[in-house]
Amino acid sequence: MVAGVAFWKLPGNLRRGLSRLCKGCIDPAVLSQKTRYAIRAMQHLADHYGKGPVQLAEISQVQNIPAKFLTVILSELTRFGLVESQRGKDGGYWLAIAPVDITYGDLIRVMRGSLALVPCASRFAHEKCKNCVEEGECRTRALMLEVRDRTAEILDSIRLSDAIDPAPPFDESTQL
Repeated sequence: MVAGVAFWKLPGNLRRGLSRLCKGCIDPAVLSQKTRYAIRAMQHLADHYGKGPVQLAEISQVQNIPAKFLTVILSELTRFGLVESQRGKDGGYWLAIAPVDITYGDLIRVMRGSLALVPCASRFAHEKCKNCVEEGECRTRALMLEVRDRTAEILDSIRLSDAIDPAPPFDESTQL
């Protein structure tokens, strides 16, 4: 988002200019479709936490995620220990960790590898930006380090449990 406008909705020349801020090292697709699907799948599993396995077909249908892609995503989440699965008729997927113990920062790091918008600002996957000035002289990098830290602070403070669908409100008129 730039001034409240989605990056892809900006005029072409402005998009190109922003993309060159660090001479081509900014990825405007901050959250890939795969990461967004993973978040939705995890939110769905959080809504069903403690209620037994949830079938892939249900997650796929309710969250509008292609089943084949969802299989890949859930396999990754299983490999990272966030999800468990069981095969068979009564099988499905469930959270391996309580929703209160999973932050959105954790989830995005697992799926994306980093919260940094540029490779030179990443804590865990640091790479020098291509065709850029020296890192110590790059004002964009300094800005992106601060953006990374503030983003981490926010995303690490929001837990998966914070987005669980609340139970329907209690309606006294339906009680005897």
